[in-house]
Amino acid sequence: MTERPLNDDTGDHESGEPGENGVPDEFEEIVGAETDRDPDLAVIEAGSRTLRTQAGPPQGDGVPARPEDPEVDRALREVEAELAGRWGETKLDPSLVRMEALMDILGQPQRSYPSIHITGTNGKTSTARMIEALLAAFDLRTGRYTSPHVQSVTERISLDGAPISAERFIETYRDVQPYVQMVDDREEYRLSFFEVLTGMAFAAFADAPVDVAVVEVGMGGTWDATNVVDGTVAVVTPIALDHTDRLGETPGEIAVEKAGIIKADATVVLAQQPVDAAQALLKHSVGVDATVAREGMEFGVTAREVAVGGQLLTLRGLGGDYEDVFLPLYGAHQAHNAAVALAAVEAFFGIGSQHARTLDVDTVRRAFASVTSPGRLEVVRRSPTIVLDAAHNPAGARVTAEGVTEAFGFSRLVGVVGTSADKDVRGLLEAFEPIFAEIVVTRNSTPRAMDVDELAGLAVEVFGAERVQVEPRLDDALEAAITLAEEEGEYSGAGVLVTGSVVTVGEARLLLGRG
Repeated sequence: MTERPLNDDTGDHESGEPGENGVPDEFEEIVGAETDRDPDLAVIEAGSRTLRTQAGPPQGDGVPARPEDPEVDRALREVEAELAGRWGETKLDPSLVRMEALMDILGQPQRSYPSIHITGTNGKTSTARMIEALLAAFDLRTGRYTSPHVQSVTERISLDGAPISAERFIETYRDVQPYVQMVDDREEYRLSFFEVLTGMAFAAFADAPVDVAVVEVGMGGTWDATNVVDGTVAVVTPIALDHTDRLGETPGEIAVEKAGIIKADATVVLAQQPVDAAQALLKHSVGVDATVAREGMEFGVTAREVAVGGQLLTLRGLGGDYEDVFLPLYGAHQAHNAAVALAAVEAFFGIGSQHARTLDVDTVRRAFASVTSPGRLEVVRRSPTIVLDAAHNPAGARVTAEGVTEAFGFSRLVGVVGTSADKDVRGLLEAFEPIFAEIVVTRNSTPRAMDVDELAGLAVEVFGAERVQVEPRLDDALEAAITLAEEEGEYSGAGVLVTGSVVTVGEARLLLGRG
């Protein structure tokens, strides 16, 4: 199977100019299709510079278990409790004042290494993990900061492709704690949970030290705590509606906020975007004289085939083509994440602006083959097959539905869904309705979880009462879904998809023995 890297509803564009040996260049066809768009967008792009060259990897899944040493586990729980006593990640004061004060008092650790800064709505963590794997394969020491975590808070801060140890996490917290207290004492509001963790990550990276940091924003961009870094490369994954109460009600409005990570003279790697989001991002890039590389124009996915355990890709990078790239992740969206990650690493190495070459293709292949992304169409059990996916908004749910349909071909799929109350839950349920034969609604253990009866009411409206089962406890919900899947027999091809929230997926992962 092949796939165009652009949104293409017709699939009948004529061939472009011949390439080598008189064969039409498929990428030129893609570029030609891409030009048939909003004229205002073309005007904005005309004013921006675009980037395109003319003419040891992480191991394991990166999800740590609780410390085996009781004393270390006790100390980690103390730190977790202290962090939990601060403002949570959904309570925000949109300001960088506290983070800038913390960075000043810590000696600006975030400026001791270059950073690749990632924002967007969906795909940030998977893209960050791919970027990290590529950098590590080229013998660079990496630090990665991502959120939220699947099972353990220590996942958020990684060195050399692995979460820092519980001991190091505790040590880092105790090292920065006096400085955090100093900022708390003089500012109107105490540093939040996310702000403290961000400071810890930047300090840990400086202490390591790392050659490059891969930093994922928490929310938005302009006032996100991570925006004290000056990313030499800024990455924007697909923007969709999420956190609309804080970021805006349209992709374009949300993009204005996310564009804040794009700094003067940076290189910007843009995934495919809605037109209004692309307009906002390109307008900001022009204003700060950033160089732009766009998926579908300067780079993209030129071919994709479903393979055992993942997919086989041909990627067009900024420097040329990379063929026969195996990616052990499912879904077209992960192929696009791979293209974005490759372009980001090429840009980091100066390909497209300083160098007219490709990266070593064998190294690129080894790096992508090593990528894991826990909780993203992750198979955790067979007979019946149980898949976990952290989709938590309608856009994420749609690509998950497409991915699970393509990769698994279940004869019957049962959903286990537990969501947060502050999401577009109806939209998420509607995205999954075509692929779920039945749905078991439940809740996770966090206060943000939607009340199970309220979730059940929405599910009944979308699926009909006969397709909805309610199990307030997640363990009971998993058992119920497995029972439903097994009703067709051992060899029926039925499966279970657990989704709706990163927290739900993390707790299910623990219950199913992963971690």
